[in-house]
Amino acid sequence: MTKKSKLAIILIVVVAAAAAGVFGFTAYNKINNDINGKNQPDIQKTLVISGNDYQYEVSQWLGRTGIVESASVWSAWMDKHYPDLVYINGEYNMRADMSYEEIVDKLNNPDISHKIVKVCIPEGTNVMEISEILEENGICKADDFLNECREAEKYTNSYDFLSSVPDTDIIGFELEGFLFPATYDIGLNTEAEKVVCQMLDAFEEHITDDMTAFCNEQNMTLFELITLASVVQEEAFGVDSAKNIASVFMNRLERGIKLQSDVTYFYARDLRDSYGFSQEVYDAYYTYRCEGLPAGPLTNSGADIIEATVNYPKTEYLYFFSDLQKEFHFAKTGDEFLALQKQYPWQ
Repeated sequence: MTKKSKLAIILIVVVAAAAAGVFGFTAYNKINNDINGKNQPDIQKTLVISGNDYQYEVSQWLGRTGIVESASVWSAWMDKHYPDLVYINGEYNMRADMSYEEIVDKLNNPDISHKIVKVCIPEGTNVMEISEILEENGICKADDFLNECREAEKYTNSYDFLSSVPDTDIIGFELEGFLFPATYDIGLNTEAEKVVCQMLDAFEEHITDDMTAFCNEQNMTLFELITLASVVQEEAFGVDSAKNIASVFMNRLERGIKLQSDVTYFYARDLRDSYGFSQEVYDAYYTYRCEGLPAGPLTNSGADIIEATVNYPKTEYLYFFSDLQKEFHFAKTGDEFLALQKQYPWQ
């Protein structure tokens, strides 16, 4: 090999080594700047972390959107510094000029938290009470929830059972009765519409063959059954009393006698006086004034009360009351009813 050839090889090696050194230095600077949030592009994005998002999903999003230079570098850095970070459901406003430490701090403090919380909706809770529970727990605004509950038509395409809701102006909250009472896992700051759907999903799961058979046998719609069950729910102290109370109401409906249920007054009053519904709506719910069932459900009944209503016993009872010991008494005639009231103090 000639001297010129050896010199050329040496020159190539030196140039390659120099290039590698420059590349390595450039790459190091780029990664170091990214870690420290220096000399980064003007990129702003909102990261949304949902229930199944963990480090891998977050790192891929950060790299894909340019918030960090490399998803793999971010993951390696997190494995070293914060291997046990808990990812909280929520929305995070991210910038590319944030250091990795600032990103971690942000991940601990979402701009809008969607942290999952347990929310209990007890049996016999009406939409007005549910709206307050949701707002108190940071789920959604009470007014937003109530606005969603006014119109069933919006949800009819997704939930066939809502087609039984009559098209009339005398119903207050049209989704009343169909928001199944249960304990739910719901994210903070969830849209009211999504909360409604979660509750309607639960109701749909609890529609039974017995309910369908009852509606067919009694020539009732599901809406009417749920309305009847809601009055029973409000009057009863449990399943045992609910059965006979349902029997009283069914007997009255069959004979064309007004239900004359006191609980319908309180619900009608709240609709009119607290939520701006008309006197016509009030009259349509107050069963001392309206014929048959109230215009709509008074509350959201539990599955046990609906079942008790569907399987009511065949009796001749037309009257009932509860005494001061919360014991129920049932009567077939008005005279028998008055005699029982004298025998058992009730007010």
